[in-house]
Amino acid sequence: MGGEVTRVEKPWGYELHWAKTDRYVGKLIHVKAGHALSLQYHNHKDETIYLHSGLLLFEVQDGGELTKRQMKPGECFHITPKTIHRMTAIEDSDIFEVSTPELDDVVRLEDRYGRAKS
Repeated sequence: MGGEVTRVEKPWGYELHWAKTDRYVGKLIHVKAGHALSLQYHNHKDETIYLHSGLLLFEVQDGGELTKRQMKPGECFHITPKTIHRMTAIEDSDIFEVSTPELDDVVRLEDRYGRAKS
């Protein structure tokens, strides 16, 4: 049975929501080179990302510190609730994300597009 794909425009690129149920969500996230998602965390959302193409600078809280690592195609990372993280595209990047369905559960700490709550 075919589903509907929803495109959501973002200041850094776009998301294609290709799966959405009451139990999980599947997205393709396209981030343009030089752009970044918010420094953020989720209270409930649990997600895993897989870098399909491009090159990312991935920042993630490890203990009390924010560590930076470069992600190459084929690498994945599980992001548990309350974990602070950010993805910055070094090259145009396509990321597959699967997560629990809480799409509005985003706490932005920093955002270069003015979307962080003060």
